[in-house]
Amino acid sequence: MRVVVVGTSGSGKTTFARHLADALGVPQLELDAVNWQADWRDLNTHDPAEFARRVGDLAAPEAWVSDGNYSKVRHVLWPRATRFVWLDYPRSVVMRRVVWRSFSRAVTGRELWAGTGNREEFRRWLDKEHPIRWAWDTWARNRRRYAEALAGPEIGERPVHRLRHPRQARPLIEALVAEALPI
Repeated sequence: MRVVVVGTSGSGKTTFARHLADALGVPQLELDAVNWQADWRDLNTHDPAEFARRVGDLAAPEAWVSDGNYSKVRHVLWPRATRFVWLDYPRSVVMRRVVWRSFSRAVTGRELWAGTGNREEFRRWLDKEHPIRWAWDTWARNRRRYAEALAGPEIGERPVHRLRHPRQARPLIEALVAEALPI
C-alpha cells in the first residue's frame, strides 16, 4: 500500500501519516524532512531537481505513507500511490492545531528535522511564510485545489478518503490496516 496524505498546513498530515505508517509497518516519507535543509534552506525552491530525486528514492519501495503538499514532487508520488487521504478539516480545527504546534515547538526549542538546526521561534510568528499565517491565508485555496485535483483524471479509480473531522482518522487507519492484512 502506498498512501499519499494531503491537507492544508497544520491539518495533522505528519501525525496521521506517522500513525498509519506505524500501524502498517511501512516507512513514512515526511516531505518537510526531505525538503528543509540547514538554516531554513528549502530544496523545493533552491534545488527542485534534487528534491524530486530524493523523494523518488524514498518512494521506490512497494509500501510507504507520504505526507506533504509539495506540487513540485507530485509527479513522483501521485502516480505510484495506491490511495489518497485528504485531511479536509474545518479552519477552526486547523488553526487550533497549528497554533498549538507552533507554541509547543517554540517553548521546547527542539530541532524540527534532525541535523538541520531549524527551530520554531516566536519572533517569526508574524512572517508571511510562518505556518500559522500560511495556514490561515491558504486554507480556502488549498481546499479548492485538493477538491479539484483529487477528483481529476490523474487519480483515476484509486480510492480517495476525505476526512472532515479528526475523529474519522483512527477508524480509517484501522480499516486500512485490516485491508492490508493477508487473508
